[in-house]
Amino acid sequence: MTVVSNSSPLIALHHLGQLDLCATLFGTVLIPPAVSRETFQTRLQPSWIEERPLAQPLSALVLRGRLGAGEREAIALAMELNAQLLLMDDAAGRRTAVSVGLHVVGTFGILLRAKERQLIATVKPLIDRLLAFGFHADEDLVAEVLRVAGEGAA
Repeated sequence: MTVVSNSSPLIALHHLGQLDLCATLFGTVLIPPAVSRETFQTRLQPSWIEERPLAQPLSALVLRGRLGAGEREAIALAMELNAQLLLMDDAAGRRTAVSVGLHVVGTFGILLRAKERQLIATVKPLIDRLLAFGFHADEDLVAEVLRVAGEGAA
C-alpha cells in the first residue's frame, strides 16, 4: 500500500508518543520535501518514513491558494504515486485531496484504525491530550470519533 503523509498527523502522533503506529499500520510512509522540512527539521526522521521528491514540482504549484507547502506537496505526491492513502488533517487540504480522487485519513482515523487492530486500548485519552496540546478539531467530529470507537457518552 502506498501511503503519503502531510505534517500534521506525524507531528500529532509524535507528540502522543505514538508515531510508530503509522509504521505498524502502513509500513513505509512517504513524505514530500516540504513535509520533511516542516516535521523533521529538529527531530530525527524514522527509517520507515521516506522523503520522496516530486517528479512534477509544478503540480504542487497548481494547488496554491489556502494550502500550505506541505499540504500542496503531499497532495501532489499522492497524485503522482497514485497513493492508496493520504494522511492529512487540514480541512482545506482534505477537501482538495478528495476532490482529485484521493482517499484521506487524519490523525483521528489513524487512532481508530489502531484501536481496531488492538494497538491501543482507547482513543479518548489520546484525543484529550491532543486537544489540550492545541490540536484543532470540531466538537461534532470528536463526538463522532468517540462514538465509532465505542467510547462516546451513552
